[in-house]
Amino acid sequence: MRFVDKAEFTIKHTKKMKETVLVSGGAGYIGTHTTVELIEAGYDVVIVDNLSNSEMAAVEGVRKITGVNVPFEQVDCTDKEALGRVFDQYKFNSIIHFAASKAVGESVEKPLLYYRNNLQSLITILALMRDKGVRNIVFSSSCTVYGQPDVLPVTEQTPRQPATSPYGNTKQICEDILRDTVHAYPELFGIALRYFNPIGAHPSALIGELPKGVPMNLVPFITQTAAGIRECLSVFGDDYDTPDGSAIRDYIDVNDLARAHVVAVDRMVGGKSKSNYEYFNIGTGRGLSVLELIAEFEKATGVKLNYKIVGRRAGDIEKIWADTTYANKELGWSAKRSTGETLLSAWNWEKKIRGIK
Repeated sequence: MRFVDKAEFTIKHTKKMKETVLVSGGAGYIGTHTTVELIEAGYDVVIVDNLSNSEMAAVEGVRKITGVNVPFEQVDCTDKEALGRVFDQYKFNSIIHFAASKAVGESVEKPLLYYRNNLQSLITILALMRDKGVRNIVFSSSCTVYGQPDVLPVTEQTPRQPATSPYGNTKQICEDILRDTVHAYPELFGIALRYFNPIGAHPSALIGELPKGVPMNLVPFITQTAAGIRECLSVFGDDYDTPDGSAIRDYIDVNDLARAHVVAVDRMVGGKSKSNYEYFNIGTGRGLSVLELIAEFEKATGVKLNYKIVGRRAGDIEKIWADTTYANKELGWSAKRSTGETLLSAWNWEKKIRGIK
């Protein structure tokens, strides 16, 4: 008779009990970095993405970093039948829902696209969770739910203001849909992470932010300008009520942000949620203006940027940054990487994809 020692039993037991997480929008910028962090934390992952604003190369980057052949399903999350087949094929008890259209400026021009994609994808996922007995969801929310706050920094108790863009409005509505759904069905648990402005790339430079066409976010525009792909960087507005006149944001390293999603899944899987619906601010707690961020980039990389001041952009708010005390205390999470380190990682990623030495 063979006796199994305790260590061997623990390893086998751990493998048997390994949790799987479905990551919708998992080929996107934040989705890829979160998938890496989940795998490094011991989770199995299934990625679902329709590749409308991402590339299969990003999934390959995740596989290269982790050494895991992460399953990938090309499915639109508004397609209940196709997504239902994914629920049937893989066994998972937690979902991180990133899949959404995500540009403030574009949402002003294409509101119906944003309302259809962002609301319908969440409704579809929640309906399937009920149908298939899946319990936990982390929702990718945004600081845009606060609109332009009266008092800064914003805490989780800061009242939500009317959104300044359709994108921001979809995040508010989706939070409400999630809150009402988990209240109606107490077997479900949801956490909304209200994050601020993710920037940077994985230290390996194998994944990073890779926008299709003209970038909608500031840092890819900065790095593309530094690489000579864009002739000039446009700074939208220098007449805001801020020290240098440019808009202020809370820029968080994407790897730090990804870790927050892992902690949120851990919380629900471990039965540590204090209610069925919780929400947390995920930022650094430090506001930087656009002009300060440009100066930080030049300092970190030694590259001078060609930029010009242009008019304000529709839908943009003036200034916002987070009070992260609650997330720091309740989740045991905090942002670690410096802005300079993060901007250098974004530049290293840009150089790698452009073949710049």
